[in-house]
Amino acid sequence: MHPAFSVLIFTVTSGAGYGLLAWLGAGQLLGYTQGYIVAQQLSLGVIAMVLVSIGLASSTMHLASPKNAWRSFSRFRTSWLSREAVFAILLYPVAALYAAAIFLQWHSINLLAGLSIILALVTLFTTSMIYASLKTIRQWNTPMVPALFMAYALISGGSLFLAVNSFFGALNSQLLAVVMGLVLITLALKLVYFFWQGKPQGATIQTATGFSQASVRLLDAGHSAPTFLNREFGYQVAADLLLRLRIVMTLVTFIVPLGLFYWVFDGAGRTELLAVAWFAMMAGLLLERWLFFAEARHVVRLYQGEQRT
Repeated sequence: MHPAFSVLIFTVTSGAGYGLLAWLGAGQLLGYTQGYIVAQQLSLGVIAMVLVSIGLASSTMHLASPKNAWRSFSRFRTSWLSREAVFAILLYPVAALYAAAIFLQWHSINLLAGLSIILALVTLFTTSMIYASLKTIRQWNTPMVPALFMAYALISGGSLFLAVNSFFGALNSQLLAVVMGLVLITLALKLVYFFWQGKPQGATIQTATGFSQASVRLLDAGHSAPTFLNREFGYQVAADLLLRLRIVMTLVTFIVPLGLFYWVFDGAGRTELLAVAWFAMMAGLLLERWLFFAEARHVVRLYQGEQRT
């Protein structure tokens, strides 16, 4: 699949924002943010919603006609994209009320924190299901895709949560250990995904054409100029380049942040190290999302001569 830059920005940036909001709400419910000053809590919430807004705004750039984005709300019963749009918009008034509850110390603050967590995670899930529900792309049609989307949001949001708290002088070493554990779990899940992705399975050109008793090969592409299918579904990247990018992505997304987190335990330059860790993780996640698209193989490619999806 052709990796559209606007979609890369959308999924990574909004994911970090939803993850950060979930961490803030969880802190309220579990009690570890009760000692935070109002400015600290509001800063976390504002940063989260700014990231979400940047992501949602960039997603409209992927539309052929952005002015028709409102139509995405009209198919809630049948479309994961429509569900994502509805839940994403519903989050804004809830997040605004949650911010007001923080500022005014309303008694309903726990309720609003819980609603913010639910809407943030539900929106993340609906975004992931836009891809995981596509049976035509084997690399996406797996429960590991929603699991990874949620995990990426939690580790990127958690890393930013630590960095902002460190800026306010309220870094919690136990939370740092929890985020490190989540990064390790996400790394393990991603390695399992890579292993599963490389197993020979799924449709072949024989099953696609129905000629299962003999070898099938393409004699004529059926067109003399590039088409939409070629541009969007026929994206080609050399296998050795993909392998090198996988290694770089793993190092930048997981290994470098883990090393910086471990260094933070020494107590020197905590805010700077945590900020670098978050930026490194975000850069790695952008590369991961590029690979997510570049390595996807739509079954329509079988009719263009590929032997297996």
